[in-house]
Amino acid sequence: MKLLVVDDEANIRNVVKEYAEFEGYQVDEAADGMEAVKKARENDYDVIIMDIMMPRLDGFSACKEIRKNKSTPIIMLSARGEEYDKLFGFELGIDDYVVKPFSPKELMARVKVICKRRSDPRLTFEGLEIDLAGREVYVDGEKVKMTPKEYDLLFYLVENRNIALTRERLLEEVWNFDFLGDDRTVDTHIKMLRNSLGPYRKFIVTLRGLGYKFEA
Repeated sequence: MKLLVVDDEANIRNVVKEYAEFEGYQVDEAADGMEAVKKARENDYDVIIMDIMMPRLDGFSACKEIRKNKSTPIIMLSARGEEYDKLFGFELGIDDYVVKPFSPKELMARVKVICKRRSDPRLTFEGLEIDLAGREVYVDGEKVKMTPKEYDLLFYLVENRNIALTRERLLEEVWNFDFLGDDRTVDTHIKMLRNSLGPYRKFIVTLRGLGYKFEA
């Protein structure tokens, strides 16, 4: 497995590299967005870990450029935890968002989850087919169009299938930040997701007074 670590701070690159190599990953480095785009074009990486605030080309712009040619998973790093930054990042197609200062162990855990997802990218439950890596869902052979948050919610449910998930956990993990909302946010998106899945809505089971689980 090969990672690209992009940050203008050498000490952060060194820390991430040290932990990643300890976990058995090969690591390339880039000090700014321009260098990251160039390396991403010339090499195939399993995951890109990239800072947002960088000279020459910021992380968001670099992500947009990389996405023109590659679908490599991207974990964004930022010293800012603003809701806007996180939402904008997910709209660009990033896979995860980590706020500085961060735990290198937690970062490596997130990398492992993404790599595992890509190693087993296509799951089938009767007539429901889910391509985790390609972020595509098929119902009886027909591709289904869903909102980005519906995809995120479905993928999280599937990756934790047969596990009871509280609404609070879903808010924290799927929305990926301290969401200033309530349980209705989860319930509304579950309803939308069930409508998108048609006959296979049956796999999303309501746990009264607790939350939901994907049961298959």
